[in-house]
Amino acid sequence: MWIADSRPRPLKAGLIGGGSIAGVHARAIRAAGGVLHGVASSAPDRARSAAQTLDAARWYDHPDELLADDTLDLVHICSPNGTHADYARAALTAGKHVVCEKPLAVSPADAQELAALATARGLVATVPFVYRYHPMAVEARARAAAGALGPLVSVRGGYLQEWRLAYDEDGWWTNPTATGPSRAFGDIGSHLGDLTEFITGDHVRRVSAATRTVRDRSPRGRPLTTEDVAAVTVELAGGAVGTLLVSQMALGRKNHLFIEVSGTEANLLFEQENPNTLWYAARTGGQGAIPRDTPQLSAEAARLSVLPAGHPMGYQDAFNAFVRDTHAAVHGQTSAELPTFHDGAAMVRLTQAVVDSAATGGWTEVAAPPATAPATAATTKEQATHD
Repeated sequence: MWIADSRPRPLKAGLIGGGSIAGVHARAIRAAGGVLHGVASSAPDRARSAAQTLDAARWYDHPDELLADDTLDLVHICSPNGTHADYARAALTAGKHVVCEKPLAVSPADAQELAALATARGLVATVPFVYRYHPMAVEARARAAAGALGPLVSVRGGYLQEWRLAYDEDGWWTNPTATGPSRAFGDIGSHLGDLTEFITGDHVRRVSAATRTVRDRSPRGRPLTTEDVAAVTVELAGGAVGTLLVSQMALGRKNHLFIEVSGTEANLLFEQENPNTLWYAARTGGQGAIPRDTPQLSAEAARLSVLPAGHPMGYQDAFNAFVRDTHAAVHGQTSAELPTFHDGAAMVRLTQAVVDSAATGGWTEVAAPPATAPATAATTKEQATHD
């Protein structure tokens, strides 16, 4: 007896950009059951080389050619920051679902326009804030949401890297036109800001920031004006206060992302370089490390814990889960973790507030999102065709 295959049709993806992050996207596309159909880059030879490295079916002479390919369901944008908004806008206008690297745009106006466009067109549009996909980060969020911490008192977070000192080199990231008004905070601080809001369930209301450009020229002599370090005092909408330190000049720190959230009843700490445990201390119950062990986890954390306890899960696993949820959203299934363009726009607004505060030396309000709430589910291309 013949039985119809009820599995969703594999999505066909195109990728713009051939840098190191493209490989992470390519692996995640395949892990989600998708097909990496083609790659475009800044020049045909770079696209060809990236397509061969990533084992894509084809390459395109120009990103516009990829965006015009009607066989693609989904476009992943991994190009320099300053190109994100134009490519994302073109992809959405062409009716394609989009995964766009952070920052979503280099201006809050462009970022919000993209979020609104995705909602208006019923398309899935996501930003890879993938650290929220570590099971223990989700467990931290679940415990905070359940009230286990009590009223939130403070947050303390940091994202420290050494590469600007240890591996300094020229690239598009040394061109302020390509990076936008912020470099370190827009690049990695956006992850920290998103993780802060994700775990606490609260929003940063205002900031007081100081930034520093440690090296004012690139190795080839290009003048640099964007920051290497940002120290930010934050106040959340619910009244909690905290500090966020972002640096790409911290020797010995490869990718030291952490956030500690303190309430009146308990305290918890998530560290990205030690992602399989969550440090927890309760006022009445001692302290210690909570392991990534499914029987002890919330339902959402258990969903993402795809390996048995004691078997390490890491960054690629989190990225795979993010892309898997993006594909599921295209097929009409949403998740609480999925970061949309509305989340991307929120971090662009936070970044701009950090830039503005550093320039003025005072507190700066983080612009509030528009009153219109984002859609909770997206219309697939197939649905749009038949409506």
